[in-house]
Amino acid sequence: MKRLIVASIGMLALGLTTASAADLRARPVKAPPPPPPPIYYFNWTGCYTGGHIGGLWVSREFTTLGGPFGHVDHDASGWLGGVQGGCDYQFAGGWVIGIQGDFAWTDVERSHVSLLSPNVTFHSNVKSLASVTGRIGYAWDRFLGYVKGGGAWERDEFSVTNGVVFGSVSDTRSGWTIGIGAEYAFANYLTGFIEYNFYDFGSRDLFVGPTPFVFGIDETKSVVKAGLNFRFGGWGGPARY
Repeated sequence: MKRLIVASIGMLALGLTTASAADLRARPVKAPPPPPPPIYYFNWTGCYTGGHIGGLWVSREFTTLGGPFGHVDHDASGWLGGVQGGCDYQFAGGWVIGIQGDFAWTDVERSHVSLLSPNVTFHSNVKSLASVTGRIGYAWDRFLGYVKGGGAWERDEFSVTNGVVFGSVSDTRSGWTIGIGAEYAFANYLTGFIEYNFYDFGSRDLFVGPTPFVFGIDETKSVVKAGLNFRFGGWGGPARY
């Protein structure tokens, strides 16, 4: 009797094992799903060159030192256009640092009649504006926001007339600039930007005319400009899944 019970248990266990094995063989095995395709983020590391246009606003004060013409607010505004170039380096995720140089041509003129001597006219002409700046910003893929600052230079011409020009001078002076801007990559090689820059050239004295008259000139400038950059290098950032 015991032998019959043991034999029955053995046959039952063998049947269950065989059924389980057959069931496993019949069930299809699914392969794991493939990983999603990698997303390549724009990388701002690289160099660039390009051009820009914009508006220029000049805040200037003339003060005659020891002369008869008094104090004059000599503000002016106009357009400018120029070129720029530089290099950027992206690190620690989205942080971007860089250096840039730019040069702009302009022809912003202003004439002002002296209130104390109505026969005397002051004339000024801003000829060019340049800067070398460092910038730092943060990139969200193809969008970069940044601040910048550095040294600036300008070229001005001044003259005084009383029917004829009796005094003129050209002046190149240095100052400083700060700015804020944003840049967007439309393509791997092409970006567009818009920015605001403030320039301060301080005060200086100019000798104008054969007399000569000494003019104290205090000057600041504001520039809003937009432009395009053609970029070399960078482009494809690290793959992210």
